[in-house]
Amino acid sequence: MENDYEIDHESWYEYLVIGCGAIGFSVIKELVKKNKKVLAVDISAERVEVLKDQEYDAIIADATNDELYKSINLSRVSIVLILTPNVEVNCQITKKIRKISKEVFIISRATNQKTKEELEAIGADFVVTPQDAMKNAIINAIEEVDNYRKIKKFKEVLEKIEGKLGIFTHDNPDPDAISSALALKEIAKHFGIEADILYYGDVFHQQNRAMINLLEIELLRADEVDLSQYSKFALVDSSNVGSNNSIPENIKLSIIIDHHPAEGVEAEYVDIRNDVGAAATIMTEYLIQLKLIPSKTLATALFFGIKSETDEFKRNTRTADFTAAAFLYPFVDHEMIEKMEGPAISTETLDVLGTAIKNRQIYSSFLITFAGFINDRDSLPQAADFLLRLEGISTVLVFGILKDTVYLSARNRDVRINIGEILKRAFGDVGSAGGHAHAAGGQIPLGIFGEVTDKEALSKLITEAIKKKFLSAVGIEI
Repeated sequence: MENDYEIDHESWYEYLVIGCGAIGFSVIKELVKKNKKVLAVDISAERVEVLKDQEYDAIIADATNDELYKSINLSRVSIVLILTPNVEVNCQITKKIRKISKEVFIISRATNQKTKEELEAIGADFVVTPQDAMKNAIINAIEEVDNYRKIKKFKEVLEKIEGKLGIFTHDNPDPDAISSALALKEIAKHFGIEADILYYGDVFHQQNRAMINLLEIELLRADEVDLSQYSKFALVDSSNVGSNNSIPENIKLSIIIDHHPAEGVEAEYVDIRNDVGAAATIMTEYLIQLKLIPSKTLATALFFGIKSETDEFKRNTRTADFTAAAFLYPFVDHEMIEKMEGPAISTETLDVLGTAIKNRQIYSSFLITFAGFINDRDSLPQAADFLLRLEGISTVLVFGILKDTVYLSARNRDVRINIGEILKRAFGDVGSAGGHAHAAGGQIPLGIFGEVTDKEALSKLITEAIKKKFLSAVGIEI
């Protein structure tokens, strides 16, 4: 084999991809599509020729040979991906690269759990296996099919409506019911269907009245309208005629959407879930699945509905509620939220919280999340306190980047863990960290990561490095 090292030793690359078979080639194409600077390395002259023909930056080389690393300056590479199908070769390359550089981030390919552990033991920061990829693909496919079938049925029922749709809430509607009804009204409008929001009782709560008035939501008292003008009826945030509502017994419901457990529910379309904290969460998922962008009014109403129903995400809050809130966040009129409930947290903290919700990763009862590039480090502990309220979560680590430093904030309610000692053990060798059993923090200089100018690449590097160190410190292998 003739080595081909036509590169400048001072060249900088975001990604060095070693092994350009089917998987490697696909990865290279996707990275380049995202405007990443990639250098491909393969022992096969034919593969390299194909890459060069398509104008990719590629060289012929044996990555197990020291000669290659005299040409490639690993201090000017952010991430190395070792993707050959031979795990023994991957181990050799991993050892060699880790011996040369302790800092470069290494992603390697394994064949099974045993070889994954071997690669991690010799220095790989992240290891992927075909089994993991297949499992994730199957689970994602199942979820997509379930969502597709549900939305298909929902659309079929809507498309059958020839006249006007009446949307009932439970009596004395609250923000969750009001916002859910508004969402269904807007979705119906998208399908060319006129709809009214109907209710019995009264809107007593000052906050609920403020919501209706400030957002100018039109609600009609059901006992003051002629119900015969509606060809179909829907019910949100309740599940049966006469159950927490004064809907006449002769009314037949076509659509029922609720988050309260119920039995014996009958309608053309029924979606009852007890794994979400609010009906507004379900309606937000419909917007996502139907690819509908909510208006500022609708997004604000739904966000307020979720927040109110979950008692500011403290009561019966599930992952879906946080996901829905994160989706709605960019469209929300936050000044209007403050007017409806009074100021609670700063705009900066709300920004950090929205990012932290979107980026969260959960391992058992541990939640780790990157809160983004922040302006106020004091927003991190507020986000950590907030996320610790999530059901099933006992320990939270939130981190963000401010100038040239990564700041950490952790909260814990697991009596078996001293979070201060955990942070000290995980990050004491690369920065300063510590605290008490239930609250802790730390700082880590960006160091060589600071040379990465691409914020997305920097975010991924920091996230993977911190995640691995933290989970290792608490005894979780990933």
